[in-house]
Amino acid sequence: MKAAPIILVPGWWLGAWAWDEVAAQLRADGHDVTPLTLPGLESADADRSTITQSDHVAAIVDAISAAPAPVVLAVHSGAGFTGYAASDRIPGRIAAMVYVDTGAGVGAPDAEFAGPEKPMPTPEELAANENLDGLSEDQLRTFRERAVPEPGGVLREAVGLTNDARLDIPSTVICTGYTSKEYKDAVEAGYDFVLGLRDLRNLTYVDLPTSHWVMWSKPRELAEIIAGIAREHAAEPEGIGTGSSRP
Repeated sequence: MKAAPIILVPGWWLGAWAWDEVAAQLRADGHDVTPLTLPGLESADADRSTITQSDHVAAIVDAISAAPAPVVLAVHSGAGFTGYAASDRIPGRIAAMVYVDTGAGVGAPDAEFAGPEKPMPTPEELAANENLDGLSEDQLRTFRERAVPEPGGVLREAVGLTNDARLDIPSTVICTGYTSKEYKDAVEAGYDFVLGLRDLRNLTYVDLPTSHWVMWSKPRELAEIIAGIAREHAAEPEGIGTGSSRP
């Protein structure tokens, strides 16, 4: 039995490159890994003017459909909204969900956002609002240099959820910038970015204290957790798609 294929989706402002260290370790351990760059995040020059949350969901669904077997879908940060919506579209092709310092977001990430795109926050704003524990100055500099503005349409759109089969997908929240208790408190308080966790029927919390961008501050530890989930949900290929690993 082969471990489930793994799809890695970065949060806002990031492309597939954000997962380089995690993907390298997973591949070295024999896993089939596909990191994604979502539409509009290809480069600073990409046309983001018409990109919506639905476009991002469709890109994830396409990647899942191309995999050789049901996948482990790992989503980070703002992609919690997008990944949860993808699980609603194609639950039978997802062996497990992994929410990396995020939750199953419901509704629009920021319905009141009016701009065409949302740039990465300034260093001062980032330090004031996010956990940066364990990140080096070089890593933060690379983040600033490679970050791409998030399409405004992604923030504004609320994607509808209609398929309750998503609620049975085994799901894990890897808590890095906040503790599992803080996540559970946020669910209890009804915050949109974790609201979907309230209804999941097979949910596990894992504490891994470090920065919000754990793929840089603790890539080995994160890869080990994701690999364990992929092994737990091993399945024989179904002969669907190519299943090739892509950068």
